[in-house]
Formats: sequence, structure tokens, C-alpha cells
Amino acid sequence: MINIMNLDSYKAIINYDPVIDKFRGEFVGLNGGADFYATNIEELRKEGNISLKVFLEMCKQEGINPHLKSSLKCANKKVLILTKTILENSI
Repeated sequence: MINIMNLDSYKAIINYDPVIDKFRGEFVGLNGGADFYATNIEELRKEGNISLKVFLEMCKQEGINPHLKSSLKCANKKVLILTKTILENSI
């Protein structure tokens, strides 16, 4: 099962990692990695906001566009395709 969290109009895919007993979030539609970990949803949201803020600030300082060259609409479509693929393969 795949879960999506929305933070400041950005989408993050959320998974649970049983090895470290934590939730892991990873933003989609960004030109680099911005992930975050926590043991519960409230903390995951907090850590996600911190991760996103740091990522966006670093991009701004370096004069880099934080988004993939494709539009956010395209990134949203990729999330939907990934979700559909996972659901189809889990049945």
C-alpha cells in the first residue's frame, strides 16, 4: 500500500520501514532528494516540513530550480501511475 502526504502543495510518498521501525517520506517532483523519517504521523509531518524548507532554501541559495524540469502536473501523474502499478501488483 502506498500513502501520499501533502505538505505545502508538495507531495511525498510515505512508506513504513520495519527494519528501523519508522515511517519514511520522500518528496516527488523535486530535482533532488528530500526525505524524512519519524515514528508517528505527527512527527513525520513536522520532519517533512523541516526537510522541505531546508531543501528549498538550499536551492534558493544556489540559484537552482527546486522542481524537476517536468511540471508538477507531470509529477502528480507519475504518483498516480506508481500508485496504480503497486495496487495492481499487490492483488
